[in-house]
Amino acid sequence: MNYRHAYHAGNFADVLKHAAFALVIEHLKLKPTPFRVIDTHAGRGRYDLSATEAMKTGEWTGGIGRLLSAPVPDDIVPLLAPYLSAIEAAGGHARMADSGVYPGSPMIAAHLMRPTDRLVANELHGEDCAALEAVFAGDRRVKVTTADAWSTIRAHLPPPERRGVILIDPPFEEPGEFGRIVQGLSDALRRFKTGIVMVWYPIKDERLVSQFRAEIEGAGYDKVLDVELRVKSTEVAGLVGCGVIIANPPFGLDAKLDVLVAFLAARLGRDETASAGTTWLARERAN
Repeated sequence: MNYRHAYHAGNFADVLKHAAFALVIEHLKLKPTPFRVIDTHAGRGRYDLSATEAMKTGEWTGGIGRLLSAPVPDDIVPLLAPYLSAIEAAGGHARMADSGVYPGSPMIAAHLMRPTDRLVANELHGEDCAALEAVFAGDRRVKVTTADAWSTIRAHLPPPERRGVILIDPPFEEPGEFGRIVQGLSDALRRFKTGIVMVWYPIKDERLVSQFRAEIEGAGYDKVLDVELRVKSTEVAGLVGCGVIIANPPFGLDAKLDVLVAFLAARLGRDETASAGTTWLARERAN
């Protein structure tokens, strides 16, 4: 396994994924009962954007760096507030013009969670898992595991709380990853039918992405929202955009994300082809 997120932390894909993730957790907090977060590809937990890996690619400058390069409009502030509060709590700069500390998804979750909520942070890579354990040493709300992501889903669902969110964020370094995600999503929803499941995916190959969406659309799920952000032309090689599939999204989240991703396309877009939007791949059927 060669993928190391330290090279990509804070890029435009992280901004979309983590901002949406933070909004989902805030929705879960609207009810007093505890919930559980399961992060299947948790990474190191926190990233130093001045470290060699981050500086080598500089991807964060087109993501969180660009996001905070100018004031956020008043109507967008509430949509980004949970996400940005986690960055500040991690030690990130209010204006990351040079560098700073960027929190990964488990650290964002832990910052937003309450004392009664719980987090399972899973990371297969040995060195990154050790770093993750160090980040959460002493936090009794967090359990760090090192296993295959799909085994983690099977082992921890349904959660005792019967409420929660599963974040699936594979590295996409091996062929067939989209197929494994379709199966993983099916496993998660079979074991935890009412759970919120978030799946991040890259937009590189339009054919694979279209096939992936079609498979989810035809799977017969009740509610599945697709959130997409493209920062440059699809004619350019490499990562041109990304998306987040959200099964069982909280009520009203689609409207919030529609506004948020339009702003992100304008702020993070590399050229005039940048675009964003939300699409329902499945809507709850009337009884």
